[in-house]
Amino acid sequence: MALDPQDLGDLIAIRDAGTLSAAAKARGVAVSTVSRRIETLEAALGLPLVDRRADGVRLTQEGLAIADAAAPISEQLLRVKRVAESLRDGVKSAPIRISATEIMISDVLAPALDQLWAAGADFPVHLQSQAAVVSLAGRDADLAIRMARPEGASLYARRLAEIRLGLFASRDYLADRSPDALDLHAERLLIYDDSYGRLPELEWVARHGLAEAVAMRTGSTRGLLTAAMAGAGIAMLPIPFAAREPDLIEVASPFTIPSRQPWLLVHRDLRRLPSIKLVQKWIVSTFARL
Repeated sequence: MALDPQDLGDLIAIRDAGTLSAAAKARGVAVSTVSRRIETLEAALGLPLVDRRADGVRLTQEGLAIADAAAPISEQLLRVKRVAESLRDGVKSAPIRISATEIMISDVLAPALDQLWAAGADFPVHLQSQAAVVSLAGRDADLAIRMARPEGASLYARRLAEIRLGLFASRDYLADRSPDALDLHAERLLIYDDSYGRLPELEWVARHGLAEAVAMRTGSTRGLLTAAMAGAGIAMLPIPFAAREPDLIEVASPFTIPSRQPWLLVHRDLRRLPSIKLVQKWIVSTFARL
């Protein structure tokens, strides 16, 4: 029986992603390609692996069993490819790839790299600035930091230290007004958009009737920070980042502002590798210090 690792990888992707289209996107191929590979795999194994319905597809019990059995094989093949890539580049050990948003890379992880080296890391690290959710199952990254907890039986999610949010404005924007006596409904608010899903702070804006005051929305923390410093309005920002800017003043809110809850994600088949464990510990301690 000749089995194509690509076909097994597609089956695992359907298990992890939940839909055929999401699996195809994670694998970087067309839906028709995934569908054709699954049909080939079903023919080779003589088993029905996918239940095709009008509302989508889902794995059969046989499909789930084969996907679970194939996962270690798929992981090892991907690791072989990564090691080979590293050797071609003249690197003795495979790099650990961490996916996070730009602000998390530039303001949290990069400044703390010396502590990872001090902890004994002897492997290269790739810090990948990515707003989109990457596929850990497809090994687009080894670990990811995200602001929402994704679903997926193959993923291990660990809660990181919460990041408190606050409202901040520049001295020029306030123009000698007291930051403790502003009517937020009459101000220009700069807030996050829904790039990362329906975050608690978006619900906060709607719940307190502040939507009409919103002058700018963006998924970029750096964009909010620079807009606030330029005097564009009052921005909702992570306090650890905004507090570093001497020209920004925290504005009082009559409503309790929710905190951000970051999550550290890693594929379950990788989380016990010594290098991955070391990086996990470093990320957890780095966020705790925020």
